[in-house]
Amino acid sequence: MKQFYSLFLIFAIQFSFAQINQEKYDYFVQFNGNQLSKKVDINQVLNHPIITKYISKKPDFDLRKYTSIIKLDQKITIHGSFLDSVPYYQFTIPIKGKEAVKQYLTEKLGAGTENNAIQDLGKYSVFTPKGVKKTLAWNDEFLVIFELTKRLPKKYYEETTSTAVMDSVAAVDYYENDTIVEAPAYADPAIPVPSPPKIAEPSVSKNDPVVFTDPAGTDAVQEEYQYDGNPYEEYTAEQAEFDRKLAENQSEIIKHLFENGFTAPNSAKINIGADISTWVDYGGMISTLYSAYSLPMALFGGYDKYLPMQKNFGDFVKGINFDFYFDNDNARIEEIVEYSKEIADAVGKIGDRKINKNIFNYFPSEKPLGYMSYHINTKAALEKFPSLMSDMFQNPKFAKEDIAIITDLISTIVDEEATAKLFDGDLSAFLYNVKEVEVMTKKYSYDENYEEKITEEKVKKTIPLFSVVFTSTHPTFGDKLLQLGVRKKILTQNGNYYQISGTKEYGDIYILKDKDVIAVSNTLDHFSKGSGAFVKETKKDLSKNVIFGKLNISQTITAFGQNAKEDDLNKLNRIASQFSDFTMESPKKLIDNKFKFVLKLNSLQTNKNIILQTLDLADEMMTSK
Repeated sequence: MKQFYSLFLIFAIQFSFAQINQEKYDYFVQFNGNQLSKKVDINQVLNHPIITKYISKKPDFDLRKYTSIIKLDQKITIHGSFLDSVPYYQFTIPIKGKEAVKQYLTEKLGAGTENNAIQDLGKYSVFTPKGVKKTLAWNDEFLVIFELTKRLPKKYYEETTSTAVMDSVAAVDYYENDTIVEAPAYADPAIPVPSPPKIAEPSVSKNDPVVFTDPAGTDAVQEEYQYDGNPYEEYTAEQAEFDRKLAENQSEIIKHLFENGFTAPNSAKINIGADISTWVDYGGMISTLYSAYSLPMALFGGYDKYLPMQKNFGDFVKGINFDFYFDNDNARIEEIVEYSKEIADAVGKIGDRKINKNIFNYFPSEKPLGYMSYHINTKAALEKFPSLMSDMFQNPKFAKEDIAIITDLISTIVDEEATAKLFDGDLSAFLYNVKEVEVMTKKYSYDENYEEKITEEKVKKTIPLFSVVFTSTHPTFGDKLLQLGVRKKILTQNGNYYQISGTKEYGDIYILKDKDVIAVSNTLDHFSKGSGAFVKETKKDLSKNVIFGKLNISQTITAFGQNAKEDDLNKLNRIASQFSDFTMESPKKLIDNKFKFVLKLNSLQTNKNIILQTLDLADEMMTSK
């Protein structure tokens, strides 16, 4: 019966790979060498002094040895699946020639020796390094590194060694869930897909030897496992049979990738304009996490049945892209989240906020060292929350009417309009400068009887000057809360501001409330009253973005490096002379249901690609005394 389960699982794997399933990847990474090579010469990178110095100490890291076989000015891809059904990965690398790869494998990996042979199959060659499960296959144009990463489930071993509960019914349920319910994981769009090969009935009995074959289908070393009634021996044999069948399947997949001419995989999800583009199937990723936390809950009373259905997470977010760009004047990362239409509509409404103009009265008149400003429609977020939770927690164990009762209860208890007035959605934070002040701090020590002593003393300390500003249009809550703080002696009122009592680790902390605006700050000297060049500039940025922020690298280093040692200060100044600022932004408008978030490092120099600039800077800092 155990052999039947293994056979059933392997058949499901092969059947899954035989389905026509266009672009069913769980992740796809593409190095756009054709794009990046226009911006920077890869040889300049690989032969940069800082790289060669590192290679001299760690020769295994020498990437230059691969340039003789890999076309680095073309697209290199990694894709695969991490779903439970048929997890795998595949590297696809453009190469300079079939013989170049063969020569490299022979010299570096010992290919061609006994039990480590290269199979020349005419149109392509195959090599499986001894002791590993991945297969290398190549023709005149491409090298593919492929591995099926399915493992014999631990639950199977627990079943063979258990004395009771997890019986064969549980095993059948596990394999059914593991191989049929999950979506098939692999197919390249332009590659002919094989029909399921016939699989012979297993001949494994408690006294039969298990024959291993390598992924290319050739005979390999034979080993015997004699069952002695020992559950561990039985498990070991099942693992051997599992590995053998998996290797056969891997060999079939490689064969059908190459026998009719190999076509490089591609994905419409990938941005070919980026230097490096990645995409992750959010639903597939959540499925993997779901499997991880559902099993423990199943073991402790079957509570996994009440968890949110994993497919619902994938219904919300279709996929996530991370695209990398390396230009002369900046390096940036663009994260793009693709929502379903329903979620995109909700996110669009949450981000559509008309900023309360009174908040600009507490923006600085001049550019601070750094700032971040975030503006959302809190009322829209509260209104959308119940329905989103209702969709997410759909589960056969809960009737639709049950969920409706819960969401109605939330909507009834929470008055969206009134609650939103507590925090309307405007939030800004500023870092102005640094200042040396005397602050009261606590000092902990022990007396001769080893009893703790706490004393307070004044010390000189350099503190950052900052403020956090937000809006609240509730007519009474803010004032009542401040007066409560005064009564409890947490706050001390002084004119139009309140001072927080207690230890002054960051100097005196003030709270100001001016109508709809509340500001928390340790300085009262930087507010603009709504005027100044910085306010005008920021209004323009925030009119287009739901979030916007900037950190001035040069000024921040100058401010915080005042007390640094001379050597450290010199290094910091080199960074300040290289890079101008670090920015973040997220546009309000969603395009094709996609939300974008951008991080950008801007350079002061434009005569060289930022990759080489960064390497130059690192080399200079490492060699300086």
